[in-house]
Amino acid sequence: MKVLNCRYQTSINMSAQVEFPLLFDRCAGIDVHKESVVVTVKVNESPDQTRTFGTFTEDLISLRDWLTALGVRHLAMESTGVYWKPVFNLLEEHFAVMLVNARHIKYVPGHKTDCKDSAWIAKLLMSGLLKGSFIPPQQIREMRELYRYKKKLISQRVAERNRLQKILEDANLKLGNVVSDVFGKTGWAVICHLIDGQTDAAALASLAKGSLRKKIPQLISALNGRITDHHRFMLQTSRLALENIQQQIDRIDRRLDEYISHHTTEVELLETIPGVSKETVKGIVSEIGFDMSVFPTANHLASWAGVCPGNNESAGKKMSSRITQGNRSLKTALVEAAWSASKMKKGWLRNKYYALAARRGKKRALMAIAHKILVAVYHVLNSLSPFREPVLKIAS
Repeated sequence: MKVLNCRYQTSINMSAQVEFPLLFDRCAGIDVHKESVVVTVKVNESPDQTRTFGTFTEDLISLRDWLTALGVRHLAMESTGVYWKPVFNLLEEHFAVMLVNARHIKYVPGHKTDCKDSAWIAKLLMSGLLKGSFIPPQQIREMRELYRYKKKLISQRVAERNRLQKILEDANLKLGNVVSDVFGKTGWAVICHLIDGQTDAAALASLAKGSLRKKIPQLISALNGRITDHHRFMLQTSRLALENIQQQIDRIDRRLDEYISHHTTEVELLETIPGVSKETVKGIVSEIGFDMSVFPTANHLASWAGVCPGNNESAGKKMSSRITQGNRSLKTALVEAAWSASKMKKGWLRNKYYALAARRGKKRALMAIAHKILVAVYHVLNSLSPFREPVLKIAS
């Protein structure tokens, strides 16, 4: 990167003028909206060139050609909802595009217009004052979309199951009082026979499997309810919805398996971390990918994910160490893995969890273990070596 000798002045507030060295001879700032994008091109000390383009594909192609004709190679835009995605997807192959958090590039209050916003973004990019967001490769972005959609479907399945149990309660069928899992083999068989018109409690109880055979008398009492045609209709509707949701989840799982099939070595190594299953691996790598070179250190990754303590200190006094918002999907997967690790019979992470929980509480302990799991993920992917528990030194 060539640093130019020229300098320019930009107003940070209404009363101060600050000078910054220029890092690029020409660059562009893009202010993205749903129906339009406003682009300002800065070329050294020449006057700014600003144009407005639509967001249809042909308009974005015209934008690309215009920037190419001006010799622009570096662009910056703020992450506005989902509207930045098509712009980024079309331009990323031709330019070095930097996506920036909107909170980091606020303009002077009272002087905000689309043209000024795009010029301000270009000015900050030209002086190297912008910090780009992490944008994974296309394959990882596709995995991320699939995995997040799968989590939404799982939430819908839970809601539909709750709705079905409410129907059973309305019919005074106390199946959940006897069966721990209403949607297990016995519970689902009973529900299907209820939909088919079976109402005899003894016949329904005879469907019990395994250890539930010992509870047949309780099942007979629980299934002696008052089910109507309306209840059967509602149960059938819920069953169809659950089957449809499950088919979509299975389809997405097969698609995710295709993506990670090219990284079997990395997946097997990640599974050596306590609490990390294949399902957890899908959630983690769909957010951060397999290439750890994009994060300078494990601490940078933990900070980006929002699983490490925050810094809020003033006048030598520590105000708070609350975690940041970070990546919610990744944080959820890590906390689930931490919970699994805490339930293991033995292991360093399990012992660490109970030691922290006794002093700081279960929630803080879980987040601390999630932090350690993410650090372990970073080092496993970075070195391509299995997880090894720390060796504790015994004082002599």
